[in-house]
Amino acid sequence: MSVSNSSTQSGFFLIEALLSILIFSLGILGMVAINARAIEARADAEYRTDAARFADDIVSQIALNVDRSSPANMHTSLATFAHQPTNPDCGLNGSTLSSNVVVTTWLGRVTAATTGLPGAVSTGQQIVVATAATDFNRVTVNLCWRAPSDTAVRRHTLITYVN
Repeated sequence: MSVSNSSTQSGFFLIEALLSILIFSLGILGMVAINARAIEARADAEYRTDAARFADDIVSQIALNVDRSSPANMHTSLATFAHQPTNPDCGLNGSTLSSNVVVTTWLGRVTAATTGLPGAVSTGQQIVVATAATDFNRVTVNLCWRAPSDTAVRRHTLITYVN
């Protein structure tokens, strides 16, 4: 009578199957994690694109509405567009808010719930008009927002000269 070698091999197929399921599961989990990061990156890119568009929009509105009749009038006219000029930290300390209709309308678009930047507030946006003779006509726009799935404050800065 011959002795079967099957007793030494029993259960080996089960271990192989369990290991292959484990490896397959880890691969699927890795793909899910990569997909989640890709969705976050896409959303962040969309918000940054929107911020650049909003910054370009206010700079265009300033350039269209500034009084260019004389250098003094231009400087005075530019100063009316200043919003939070001494606020470098995205609205955490507050300062002078603009009452210019162009700026307040723009702020309404930036902070709109459905079409604006997520987590953006009026006091978190900044428009600085340079008053020094060396930086005459320089306008700096800082936009700040907070993504819904993130606690970090994001910032976009645009610096331009209005002539």
